[in-house]
Amino acid sequence: MPSTTNDVVELILRDHRRMEDLFRTMRNAEADRAGALREFAALLVAHATAEEEKVYPALRRYKNVDDDDVEHSVHEHQEANEALLALLEVEDTASQEWEEKLEELVTAVNHHADEEERTLLNDARENVSDERRAQLGEAFSRARAEHLDADCGNIENVRKIVASGGD
Repeated sequence: MPSTTNDVVELILRDHRRMEDLFRTMRNAEADRAGALREFAALLVAHATAEEEKVYPALRRYKNVDDDDVEHSVHEHQEANEALLALLEVEDTASQEWEEKLEELVTAVNHHADEEERTLLNDARENVSDERRAQLGEAFSRARAEHLDADCGNIENVRKIVASGGD
């Protein structure tokens, strides 16, 4: 499969791998932790919001995709947003508090990504046609880009998302 894929499953997996890379950077005391966190915050919010707007509603229509898995993923996005906000609110990237909040975020996001890959994404791969996955990938990419352009990872926006309960 070429790297210019529109397959929504591949695009989501690519974002998950990028988040893992950013976690490695944020764990490195010598790295630009604040810069990595800014990129991570924008990516997480844009990724999750695009999934909830464009991907999850479409997946609910497939009888072999479990609605409970979709609901659970939305709930886990909210947990990740709460953990993200807690980290964004720590000013000193060299502090013990930053390390602790980072690990809470890593745990929340990795748990969700792992579960999503084993359930929803595998179900999508098995039950959704290549053509439909490409359409969903284009919609996901467009929505994700719009959110990134709107600076969706800034702390005020993350506060709003957390306060709204993800609605």
